[in-house]
Amino acid sequence: MYRILVVDDEPMIRMGLAKLITQADPSMIQADTAENGIEALESIQTTRPDFIFTDIKMPKMDGLELSKQLYEKYGDITVVVISGYGDFEYAQKCMSYGVKEYLLKPVTKSVVHHTMKKLMSDRKSMQEKQRMYFPLSKLENWLEQLELAVWHLQMNDIQAKLQEIEDYCNERRLEAIQLQELLNELYAKLIKQLNGRDVYSFESLAGMPESEAGVKRNTFEGFRQAVDQTVKLIREKRKGNAKEPVEEAKAYIERNLSRDLSLDEVADMLGLNPSYFSQLFKQMTDETFVHYRIKKRMEKAKKLLAIPHYKITDISFEVGYADHPHFTKTFKKVTGYTPSEYRELLGIE
Repeated sequence: MYRILVVDDEPMIRMGLAKLITQADPSMIQADTAENGIEALESIQTTRPDFIFTDIKMPKMDGLELSKQLYEKYGDITVVVISGYGDFEYAQKCMSYGVKEYLLKPVTKSVVHHTMKKLMSDRKSMQEKQRMYFPLSKLENWLEQLELAVWHLQMNDIQAKLQEIEDYCNERRLEAIQLQELLNELYAKLIKQLNGRDVYSFESLAGMPESEAGVKRNTFEGFRQAVDQTVKLIREKRKGNAKEPVEEAKAYIERNLSRDLSLDEVADMLGLNPSYFSQLFKQMTDETFVHYRIKKRMEKAKKLLAIPHYKITDISFEVGYADHPHFTKTFKKVTGYTPSEYRELLGIE
């Protein structure tokens, strides 16, 4: 579907031209109208057209100024100027602002249909060429560098890479739809790469936020917001903390020795994938999570057993064993003594 915006201050001409343009291919063309350049620019903010047909002489903002602003801000919108003036100077100025066609009033049905077919054909060819020649290596390079910067929370590098991507796409004057597809693909691959590290889970990031009104600048804003959201999520999962995750886990375990603490709970507290956390803990401590927890429980049990008025059954609960026989069995396995024998060694009856 091609969106057309007809800009003319004369209602009859405006509506008549919109009807003629739509008749060129009703199934593929949708035409809207605006009275002048200012209204046209406002309309673009809500519905972005592919082509604009504009009169030259209009109040508030004429066709030349509109063409100039479109060329500077929305380079992918094709402009056709329609004027009752066959002045070469007008044509020169229009062409310098990127205007593709200059039609003289009164325009006929055949001229309008021929122009529309040419515009649609040129647009289709351009899209195919852009798809064909957009270098895959460029996309992969962006992805690799952006993913590293995001993972390491290197904000300056992230902003620099995002600006590079935006500048490159602006230079190539990608169409809004193509740009949205490209950035959606880049974002989806970024999330896939981050998930591929098997550390954090990014299921909550379903996709890149839709751009506001499909405007190119807002397309980039949507992409930036999505990347910022990902960075924020990583910060939250790391609890905004620079501490070594294993050290955080150790401290958490020791604060909760009286509870039946699971590996999944500690991994969730750290914002880590349980499988990754288990491997990391073993690598950094040379013992499993379960063995470390048991060791710390028994160390605390020894300290409590050294306090004469503490009952052994109470100590059992204090270090996370509701089953007293299980506590006795585990303590003996670790120390070689039952809790009672250990107290005897300390001279406590």
